[in-house]
Amino acid sequence: MEAIQDILNDPNLPLQYLLMGGIAISVFFVVVGVSGMATSDDTAARRMRVGAVSGGHGADFDLLQGDNSDPHGLLKAFVPSSKRERSRVGRLLKQAGVQRKNAVRTFYLFRIIMGLVLPTAFVIAMALPLELQIQLGVASALQGVTWINALQIVTALMVIGFYGPALWLRRRVRKRRVAIEHSLPNALDLMQVAIEAGLGFDAAMVRVSHELAQAAPALSQEFTILQLELQAGKERQAAFLDMADRVGVEEMHSFVNALLQSNQYGTSVSTALRRFATDMRIDRELRAQEKANRLPVQMSAVMALCMMPVLLLICLTPMVIRWINIFG
Repeated sequence: MEAIQDILNDPNLPLQYLLMGGIAISVFFVVVGVSGMATSDDTAARRMRVGAVSGGHGADFDLLQGDNSDPHGLLKAFVPSSKRERSRVGRLLKQAGVQRKNAVRTFYLFRIIMGLVLPTAFVIAMALPLELQIQLGVASALQGVTWINALQIVTALMVIGFYGPALWLRRRVRKRRVAIEHSLPNALDLMQVAIEAGLGFDAAMVRVSHELAQAAPALSQEFTILQLELQAGKERQAAFLDMADRVGVEEMHSFVNALLQSNQYGTSVSTALRRFATDMRIDRELRAQEKANRLPVQMSAVMALCMMPVLLLICLTPMVIRWINIFG
């Protein structure tokens, strides 16, 4: 505290830097408060909801779920109090492949830290002496920055630091879904070969997860988590359905439904896997053809926008020149 008091009492410290830091922190907590109010769950409204309450197949059986309990102490100021919001973020983290304990709390704390570190680093860089700025190579970038520009940069860095991790999370979820979708047919073929070779379904899934650890790490991770949950005593149907929800890919939902129906009606799992893998490849080929067939229409619009003005100039310029010569 004495060191902080000495820094604040230093007459050489510019007052505008202190004011800038105070404004940045105030705006940051205002943004956090408004976002928390927007995502809060009204208890009275929740009690007034009517209708059937679905218990969710994974709500009480997710043995590997991270600790998403209510925040306590200082965490209440940063982690949303709404259990629905925490569950949504936890589901996104699982779909991104983040399976650590307390992943939701860590994610929100990381957002808070980044929202504070980036503007603080900029303010510190602005407050450094000119010689030190030249040594660090930031003097040219900070030269000519006015008070208004500095305030705008601090606000932009705060927004980027707070909302950047959320955008990164969504991008990683999309990338992981695409990777699982592309590697699932090959995994089903390997599983079918392992089952026809005499392995049971669980042993075949373990073997496939080991074989695909390098080629398809995302799908291998999901198969490994599924086997760990089954070994821990989780209900088979709940474990498969939770894997489908955790992945968030439609093909995985269809794969799980096909397996559950095969177990329910006693049909051959190998035949179901072969047909499902073939259907997935045909569906992927049809989607590729659909994209290829849409390209001429999209290119025609771009070509019309880019070429029509040039064609009009080529056709009309001689007429305009002739009119100018005649009537000029």
